[in-house]
Amino acid sequence: MTTDEQDIAPQAGTVNNRVGHGPQADDRASGRLFRRTMVVLAAIATGLVSWLLLQLILLLFASMLVGVMLYDFARALMRWTRLPFYGALTLAVILPLITLIIVFGLFGSIMYDQFASLAADFPRQLKSATEWLQSSGPGREAIKLANSYAPKMESIFGFAQYALLNIGSAASGLAIILVAGVYLAAQPALYVDGLVAMMTPAREIQVRRALDASHGALTAWLKGQAIGMAFVALGTSIGLSVIGMPSGLALGLVAGLCEFVPYLGVILVSVPAIIIGFGIDAQTGWLTVAVLVVVQQLQGNVVQPLAQRRLSDLPPALTIFSLIGFGMLCGPMGVVLAVPLTVVALALVKGSQPAGRM
Repeated sequence: MTTDEQDIAPQAGTVNNRVGHGPQADDRASGRLFRRTMVVLAAIATGLVSWLLLQLILLLFASMLVGVMLYDFARALMRWTRLPFYGALTLAVILPLITLIIVFGLFGSIMYDQFASLAADFPRQLKSATEWLQSSGPGREAIKLANSYAPKMESIFGFAQYALLNIGSAASGLAIILVAGVYLAAQPALYVDGLVAMMTPAREIQVRRALDASHGALTAWLKGQAIGMAFVALGTSIGLSVIGMPSGLALGLVAGLCEFVPYLGVILVSVPAIIIGFGIDAQTGWLTVAVLVVVQQLQGNVVQPLAQRRLSDLPPALTIFSLIGFGMLCGPMGVVLAVPLTVVALALVKGSQPAGRM
């Protein structure tokens, strides 16, 4: 074989190799493109289905929240009473009901009278507060500013009609949340194992760690939140009763319940309380403002940090924007569940980071 033939032979072999491997390379590239396309389509489909089933997902999360509360309460009762788990869970379900019956049995008539008095006196006290504001220049400017932002009467009636029409669905949703929460608390391992079974074996440990991190974060947050709610209810009731505010017990109870939603709950209870206070006289109004400010400052700067010491406090900006974001996306139910959803998301983010970066 000549030198030229020897030079041509490797080139021919190279060309033959390229020709022989060309279709296989194209097939592999096509396969990768197909898999990536299917992953993108699956992600889009999952997002679309999640958006369409958003209310169902919120119901599921609320049920999980109730399940976590009942499960942790049952475990605590097991340690205190040495009862078996199902006996402790039954007691965990019954005890809150018995407590509510006792509270409403002892104070129900008082709270009913106070709520009735609150509803009857509110228009008159609102008128008195308006007249007091109109007696000064800054007050008149404040009224004009409030009127410019106040919704029209048609909007108010429309919202009231919408709320009345949705009372039935809200009641049925609450019943579903409570019943599903009991089932989740009774057999948590069944649902956790079912969720893990849908994952690949390589991700089972990661999913279990994520669920454990979410459970721990929610448990710590719920404990701290319960302490904060109890403090606000007790402190507001005592403070308003001391200054002679009518319906102090009712307003304190509402304040404690509204404290479940940070920041927004304070506004919801402060507006009627301040209006009632200024409706009585200016001194009572300013004392009402002082009581609410003192209680909220103690709760936010002393009680809540101590209660949440097991869990890093949520950054205030993150809490506010989570309330706004979930409220815009999911409505009132999103506002109520915004903070626990953010707690879970933050726990998952922290759990996914390497140990050195946490």
